Amino acid sequence: MTDSSPRPLAVFDLDNTLADTAHRQCYLERRPRDWDGFFAAAPKDPPIPEGVALARESAEECEVVYLTGRPERFRRDTLDWLAAHGLPEGRVHMRRDGDRRPARRTKLEVLRRLAGTREIRMLVDDDELVCEDAERAGFTVVRARWVAPSADLETAQEQEGRT
Repeated sequence: MTDSSPRPLAVFDLDNTLADTAHRQCYLERRPRDWDGFFAAAPKDPPIPEGVALARESAEECEVVYLTGRPERFRRDTLDWLAAHGLPEGRVHMRRDGDRRPARRTKLEVLRRLAGTREIRMLVDDDELVCEDAERAGFTVVRARWVAPSADLETAQEQEGRT
């Protein structure tokens, strides 16, 4: 007899969890911020070894799902980047174009929806506010602290709803 129950989900953020955005932070330091430049440079992000290793390891027991604040219009670049760096195949949940709510709200909304039908083994994210809210909601969180935090990216995620 085989167990037909679906595998639990391991949910991974992208920016500064799997993809190192340091080379494109300059686009957020400008006023006004250059969002098109910031996202257009994403295909050149180097992978973060700790995050990539955790995603690959998680794929042994879990279905890997990606949850990013990147706008939907960058889906093709995002899928190409994941494939180019040998990350496990998985559904990619992206922010709707024009959605400016804080990342902690948009991501928690998706997590709750996913948890309605599947066990979520863990969320891996670098955004402290996302992590705190997810933990308060009962999710197991792994904080991706493998790159230095960016104040500009944090502002973008929380106040401007851009990533």
